[in-house]
Amino acid sequence: MDKIKILWADDEIDLLKPQIKFLEKKGYEVVTVSNGHDALDECGTEGDFDVVFLDESMPGLTGLETLTKIKADNPHLPVVMITKNEAEHVMEEAIGSQISDYLIKPVNPNQILLSLKKIVDNKRLVREKTSSNYQQEFRQILMEIQSGLDLQGWVDVYKKIINWELQLDASDSSAMMDILAMQKTEANAAFSKYIEKNYMDWMRDRDSGPILSPDLMRRKVFPKMEEGTPTVMLLLDNLRWDQWKIIEPVITELFKVEEEDFFFSILPTATQYSRNAIFAGMMPSEIAKHSPEWWKNDTDEGGKNMFEDKLLNEQVKRTIRRPIKHEYYKVTNVAGAKNIQDKAMNFMNNDLTVIVYNFIDFLSHARTEMEVLKELAGDEKAYRSLTLSWFKNSPLWATLQRIAERDVKLIITTDHGTIRVGTPSRVVGDRETTTNLRYKMGRNLKYEKKDVLEIRDPFSAGLPKVNVSSSFIFAKEEKFFLYPNNYNHYKKYYADTFQHGGISLEEIICPIVELRSK
Repeated sequence: MDKIKILWADDEIDLLKPQIKFLEKKGYEVVTVSNGHDALDECGTEGDFDVVFLDESMPGLTGLETLTKIKADNPHLPVVMITKNEAEHVMEEAIGSQISDYLIKPVNPNQILLSLKKIVDNKRLVREKTSSNYQQEFRQILMEIQSGLDLQGWVDVYKKIINWELQLDASDSSAMMDILAMQKTEANAAFSKYIEKNYMDWMRDRDSGPILSPDLMRRKVFPKMEEGTPTVMLLLDNLRWDQWKIIEPVITELFKVEEEDFFFSILPTATQYSRNAIFAGMMPSEIAKHSPEWWKNDTDEGGKNMFEDKLLNEQVKRTIRRPIKHEYYKVTNVAGAKNIQDKAMNFMNNDLTVIVYNFIDFLSHARTEMEVLKELAGDEKAYRSLTLSWFKNSPLWATLQRIAERDVKLIITTDHGTIRVGTPSRVVGDRETTTNLRYKMGRNLKYEKKDVLEIRDPFSAGLPKVNVSSSFIFAKEEKFFLYPNNYNHYKKYYADTFQHGGISLEEIICPIVELRSK
């Protein structure tokens, strides 16, 4: 490995010989100059320094002036400002010029060494420490997965896995990420068994299990509303827990988290079922029974979520015992996004404003269809990064920035998540069988039993029954359904795409976060 090369500029450089000798013994190469002009010459002629130590109070060209000129030509070169001057405005100006560290004279060798470690060795040290910490917790998570977890236990394990994913992302530890990916696969296998064992019990006794999609508004939104304080509910379609955690630091610049909780999406974990259930406060079979004009089955023509505002209106009337002013917006394009940005201040006149934002869902679908997006969002890390980049530059964030100026309650949630599928599973069905890759509804379905949860009586799972012999199957883990026709073509086409509708931690365990403007 090449030596780390340091440029040290100080008009009292002769007095720093002990520190320089110390660094040279540690294996660093140090080039010294006594003024800003020489520092600029060295940067210009050599141009291969790893870090610059810069005295702030040099005669002639000051440290801050030298810093400005260095950054103009070498914007990514780390600079450490060293000064006797503790004046706040000097520190602020130096920090504003994007220094990497700030040290006050006299500096001892260990201070210099620590600064170098932070700047030059930071990524390596963080990667090694993060990998070491995950290795220590790996066995503990494995034991928990194998221990027969309860409801809260599964949520806690999923949160731990997401936390380690984000930490390992940040430390760029690819070897540990591979191990974590295998652990998440094991977790999903065990979680699928847990859902298979318990889901129908939850359907029979809704109070025995988690908060499910139809319970969300009644249990986690309406009770949070306060008279005199506008509540904005933002439902981001397809928002996984990891995507919430990646945008959380941006949102919490302006909002403080008051409660971070979870709910379970119903099966199928698909917009048509889960989101209609959220706004109706009913299971899909109940919607089809009580409001047949507002429910469409998979085989029906037309959009399947066209009546969410009407379902919400009915739930508000049914559940809230006082009159409230509420509005519903659905954003599916740029014009819709601009519309809510323009109307943001009008939300302050409502008791409840519900916004459905469809971008992440579009992103996952577009990624399947477009090669360039497959490259940009090739895996979970890239998918998260793309989500964050979109959010920070979106009209949605601009809208949230506007409402954060007032005292407002913000509730962020989703309808379901997505999983990156990998293993095809053969299915045979008739022409009426649904096309979704993670669930199928049809008659006389033939499939690999080990790959699916089958529900022969849809009514028992709160699902409409299109035909007398209709049944549902849900893909477990990262499986996806393929017909035998053109099997290899579609296997290649859909492998590694993000899909929803089946059983996985990523699709079922959904965030519901209550925030307040700061």
